[in-house]
Formats: sequence, structure tokens, C-alpha cells
Amino acid sequence: MIDAIELADVLRNAAKAEIVPRFRRLDSSAIRQKSEAIDLVTEADEAAERAIKAEVSRRWPEALFVGEESVAADESLLDELDRADLAVVVDPVDGTANFAAGLPLFATMAAVVSRGETVAGIIYDPMGDDWVMAEKGGGAWMRRPDGSAERLAIAPPPALEQMVGTVSITFLPQDSKPRILQNLAKVRVTANYRVAGHDYRLLAAGHTHFAAYNKLMPWDHLGGTLIVQEAGGYAARFDGSPYLPSQRSGGLLLAADRNTWDLLRREIFTL
Repeated sequence: MIDAIELADVLRNAAKAEIVPRFRRLDSSAIRQKSEAIDLVTEADEAAERAIKAEVSRRWPEALFVGEESVAADESLLDELDRADLAVVVDPVDGTANFAAGLPLFATMAAVVSRGETVAGIIYDPMGDDWVMAEKGGGAWMRRPDGSAERLAIAPPPALEQMVGTVSITFLPQDSKPRILQNLAKVRVTANYRVAGHDYRLLAAGHTHFAAYNKLMPWDHLGGTLIVQEAGGYAARFDGSPYLPSQRSGGLLLAADRNTWDLLRREIFTL
């Protein structure tokens, strides 16, 4: 099995070598558009993924490596993930649009999947130089390079009108998007930071009360969902079914507990 702390160090080393030195130092030739104007890739994404893949292959050769940029070149990796006994799923730069714009809000993320189940999640913040991470059954933790660690816990839910949450509005279904945006007026604050990794960090650490997404790529959500669950939160797709590594659609709502999830689904996320 893969040691999560060792994998966390792999992410940190790659970020320090390939991502941080390029922050606010990219020229236009180092940034490319993928599917649309808000879907970007930079040479930092690609270099960091190559570095992480090389280390994962060296340390854990039995593990399938599934990276965001690798899948962009070979979509069949997603089918292999569904069948793999062991896999490492990586987003080298989560929040690439922020990174490319010079905003210091991005993350390097990994999840370990064993036979169709997420068993570890890691979200590294290159700017803060720390990790939020979890292993299944072991709680969620903030860890720092000096070895210190702090256990994380979801905040108790307030009344609906006092809730603070993050919502990725970009990929909400077009037919229900206006209604959801109107419903969001029922809560105190909603934000869209364009970086799922920091949404998950905020929720697991008790700074927000919910998070919602519609597009479900595994590198964006597997690790963060496990972290939130290990911090005491509740997560399910919009139809109430569990979110699994094999699923790429159906939306995702995370909250403090099942009752809060039901309330948010009924009052806000009426698809």
C-alpha cells in the first residue's frame, strides 16, 4: 500500500521544483487553452505531473498513475482507473486559471484508489507549504513540514440563512442554473474560488458549511471528498447516492451532516 505521508512529500517536492518557481513568471507561450477559454494548461502543470509520475512509478511501480494532463493525452486511463487494483490520481495544479493569472490560490492534489475505493487524499498548498490530508478511517489532518499536525473537524451547521459555502457555478446544468443562483440568496455567503482544493480545505477545517459541484473529474474531487468525510462531513451525489471513483457525473454536494445535506438539496440545489 502507498504511504500517504511519503506521497505528500512527493507532491511538495514537485511543487517546489516545477510550480512555485514559475508562479508569476509565465510568458504567454507557457499557457495554452484546452477545451475552452477557462480551461487552461501551463508548462508548470505538465512539468509537475511528469515529476510526480516519475516518483510514483519509481516508488510504487504496481500503481496505475492517472494525472489530469495524462488523461488529456489518453482518455483510456479513466477506464483503467475503474479496473485498477491500485491507482494514484493527481492534479498537478488545481486552479490553473488562478495560477496563470498570478493569483496565489491553487493546489497540488492526489488521491489513492484501491479497488474502486478512495483510501487516501492529499491537498498540498504550495503557497502555505502545508497539507490537508486523510487516510480512510484515520481522520483528517493539517500537516506541516516540521512534522506538526492538527486534526480537522467540520463546523457545526448554523441555520440556513447563516451558512457559508462554496459553489462551482460554471458547470451547473443550464436549465436549473438560474434557479440555483436565485436560491443561493437564502444563505449568508457563497463563493467560487475556481479551485476545488481550497474549497475542500476550508470545509474540512470548519471555515465553511457546504460545497457543491456538478462536473466530477476524479483528480478534482476524490481526495477532497474523503478528507471532508474523515473530518466528520457528509457527501453524496445530487441523487443521494455515494460518490465513487468510477463516477464522472451526477453532481456532488458536501455538508456537515445528512440533515444539512437534505436541507441544502431541498432549499438550494433544486435541479
